[in-house]
Amino acid sequence: MKDKIRVFQFNETSILIEFDSEINENLLQIILTLKENIVRKNAQHILQVITSYNSLLVIYKSTINNFYTLKNQFLELISKVKLNQKLDLEVRKIPVCYEEDFGWDLQSLSEELELSKSEIIRRHTKPVYTVYFIGFLPGFPYLGGLDQRLYHRRKSQPRTQIPAGSVGIADKQTGIYPSDSPGGWQIIGRSPVTLFDPDHKTQMCYLKAGDKIQFEAISKEKFEYIQSRSKNFNF
Repeated sequence: MKDKIRVFQFNETSILIEFDSEINENLLQIILTLKENIVRKNAQHILQVITSYNSLLVIYKSTINNFYTLKNQFLELISKVKLNQKLDLEVRKIPVCYEEDFGWDLQSLSEELELSKSEIIRRHTKPVYTVYFIGFLPGFPYLGGLDQRLYHRRKSQPRTQIPAGSVGIADKQTGIYPSDSPGGWQIIGRSPVTLFDPDHKTQMCYLKAGDKIQFEAISKEKFEYIQSRSKNFNF
């Protein structure tokens, strides 16, 4: 595995580990297992470990003075990685209202993809998606598993404001905006579920890397009902 990775000092307090590999669930398991092992071995020195599709950024509490020692340690950990970390088998249902008030780009997407709106919704709700990492915004899940027929470029002109809960498509990805934000994804619906709560006592993000989710189409009435009750990640 060593010839398929790069380990280099990203800045004075961080080391980046990059995998030259196709993005898939096997690689995700390796990354999550490696993160767990690195944190366990160096917990007192590490501030945070951030994962992406094919990398880990290890951020230390102080300046790194022993990069090559740490690099060799990481390479040894990687060589011993065993895929014993199972991805979460529980599939979390995420309700989404795809009606016109929320699915701003559903009609234009239907025309460009030459699929009916109901077929887009069917294809979007059918897969079980894997959360590969949280990024862009706190609580924003990057999901793998989108139907290839729904692949579509970002909007040429991003919107200045997209409401929290908006569900979008961009290139080969689908995701959910956890808070109000500018953005250029094609918006096809909105979820009433709170994905990020900075005041939550135990976890600020509802989802984490490795989680499995599936979208469930709901009416506007049910959206409003769930939204009124969605608190502390309960809905």
